[in-house]
Amino acid sequence: MAHPLLAGAPGSTHLFLGNEAIVRGAIEAGIQFVSCYPGTPSSEVPDTFFRLSPEGSYTFEYSVNEKVALEVAGGATLAGALSMATMKHVGVNVAADPLLTLTYVGSPGGFMLLSADDPGCHSSQNEQDNRIYARIAGMPCLEPSTAQEAKDMTRAALTMSRALGAPVLLRTTTRVNHLRGPVVLSEPTVLPKPAGFQKNPSKFVPIPAFARPMHLRLMEMLEKAREIAETSPFNTVSGSGTVGVIASGISRAYLSDALAEADIAAAMVKVLDLGFSHPLPEKLIAKFMEGLTTLLVIEELEPVLETEIRALAQRLGLSLTILGKTPGPLPRNGEYDVAMVAGALRQALGLPEPEKLACACGTDPVVALPNRPPNLCAGCPHRATYFAVRKIFGDSAVYSSDIGCYTLGILPPLKAADFLLCMGSSVSAGCGVSKASGQTVVGFIGDSTFFHSGITGLVNAVFNRHDILLVILDNRTTAMTGHQPNPGVDKTTLGDNPSMVDIEPLVRGIGIDQIRKVNPLNQKATLKAIEELKALSGVRVLIAEEPCPLFARRAYGVKRTQVAYVAADCAQAAADGSCGDCLNTLACPAFHLEDGKMAIDPILCAGCMLCLQVCKNIKARKGDAK
Repeated sequence: MAHPLLAGAPGSTHLFLGNEAIVRGAIEAGIQFVSCYPGTPSSEVPDTFFRLSPEGSYTFEYSVNEKVALEVAGGATLAGALSMATMKHVGVNVAADPLLTLTYVGSPGGFMLLSADDPGCHSSQNEQDNRIYARIAGMPCLEPSTAQEAKDMTRAALTMSRALGAPVLLRTTTRVNHLRGPVVLSEPTVLPKPAGFQKNPSKFVPIPAFARPMHLRLMEMLEKAREIAETSPFNTVSGSGTVGVIASGISRAYLSDALAEADIAAAMVKVLDLGFSHPLPEKLIAKFMEGLTTLLVIEELEPVLETEIRALAQRLGLSLTILGKTPGPLPRNGEYDVAMVAGALRQALGLPEPEKLACACGTDPVVALPNRPPNLCAGCPHRATYFAVRKIFGDSAVYSSDIGCYTLGILPPLKAADFLLCMGSSVSAGCGVSKASGQTVVGFIGDSTFFHSGITGLVNAVFNRHDILLVILDNRTTAMTGHQPNPGVDKTTLGDNPSMVDIEPLVRGIGIDQIRKVNPLNQKATLKAIEELKALSGVRVLIAEEPCPLFARRAYGVKRTQVAYVAADCAQAAADGSCGDCLNTLACPAFHLEDGKMAIDPILCAGCMLCLQVCKNIKARKGDAK
């Protein structure tokens, strides 16, 4: 039976994740080519396209990085295909080089870039606001706030891009990507087969002589897009009064809830929901501001709209108080919520803050939940690698980390992440530390990240004769973002990968012969290999290869056959620290204290048997398959 994302009847209503709604919107637009590099909060979009690809009428690929994803989709649109590329916000930094030229060249087949931003840094190293990329690159920008809008705006963005011959940005945030909501489906569009690339060097080859008129065409396109924004159904005005509010993105949902609060609902508020936010619909906003004494602009992260609206008001000679972030009650960092938006509204309306309700039980009604720090899973091979490296190097080395679930090696007792910049930086930045300071550097990088952007750093290390030990943590999948395939996997959730790229010959091919390859769960062999590499100098590589246990169950059918337990005569495994080597050096999530003694939870134990190699008082017994 076909999935409702593909075969749902027009007019029917389905409960979709925001990311699933984006997929449906693309299908309704007639999408023909999709590429991506996975990254939370965008990952469910490409993963859904991947799962549906055997039945879908589009081409899909996981690209090695975001730059490549954008270039491949950019080439597809130049050949006439309706295309899109998906990535998280920091991925757009990687893709920015081709992006800022693709907007000059244009997108004959239509092209949409999904940028999934992450206010609050839920799963990211920063919370940059990629609406600014829309301004830098010259892209129309749409910002959904519901699942229905995620679907509708995706369709509209792709359709508009095809009509304008220009790329369009769909900017989402974590709460939009991961919310669930009802979505009413529409009839999918069936597009003709791509016409193929039509040669026209003056239009598609941005040498300086051609790039200058390209820029003029881009600015003309933006004015056409501005006219579309002026009458867009995604920009709506409601309410009345002398206090106005303009909101974009998920802030519109918070505003809707805040307006329902009793004291605010009794006030007079005029609202502009701005879903098509760039180019700014200046005529619409100018008319909206007529008669206002106060305007509150609500947008997460940077005061992008606020700054543009302030400039517009000044240009029009309007005298009204504009509140937002500069100055105003709203911050430039983190996520907003209904209470924060309601508080800003009360300030704009001159209403007092509501009194806090006393709890009948006499205690604070808000009780903080206990913290549960993220941790490497039980049985994770990265823990074994970190344990071995720490045993050989201890605190004498500087540990250069990278982006992946292995970044959790920062936590004690492993403490194997001293600094981190971005994807692939463990190699290059590690070389910089080594060259500048002479300190011993051990870099860690995952297999997917190595293919993403680690290879170039390693080539640079060879060329410039750096001194670094790079540990490639090959767990046979892209684990952090949901087990997506990468060029180095031999299996995916859909079956075998006949195009696997083997890391070891690739590393040898760039001129490195100081290589060791181990299974990190074999501690004796791993420690021996690390000792050998430690004694050498120059560029050295340790490949620690063992599948992620979670992925191994799904793709390889691996089942647990044994579990670890603490022997009854282990009297020293106590909370007073008299021993506790296994607890204090491995810190496996399956370990815990029970009646003051070390114990292993048989349900959580993955059966990797690393702990047996650390402590003689831990034994193995037959375990139920799981």
